[in-house]
Amino acid sequence: MTGLPDIVIIVDQQEEYMALQECITLGIPTICLIDTNCDPDLTDISIPANDDAIASIRLILNKLVFAICEGRSSYIRNP
Repeated sequence: MTGLPDIVIIVDQQEEYMALQECITLGIPTICLIDTNCDPDLTDISIPANDDAIASIRLILNKLVFAICEGRSSYIRNP
């Protein structure tokens, strides 16, 4: 990677707190899965979810990946 990412997706806010703080400092937008023990005010986009259940994480990440890929291909086709 040669530059900063456009966005960072964080699955476990408690576990990745330092990464979240770094994103805030650098001005990188964040999407976080927010469980009951998390602070939704620390992230740009909060997705309420169980961040301990693999099935929940897989479903949400698959939807995000699909939306990102669809958006990128739409942007490339219609500059």
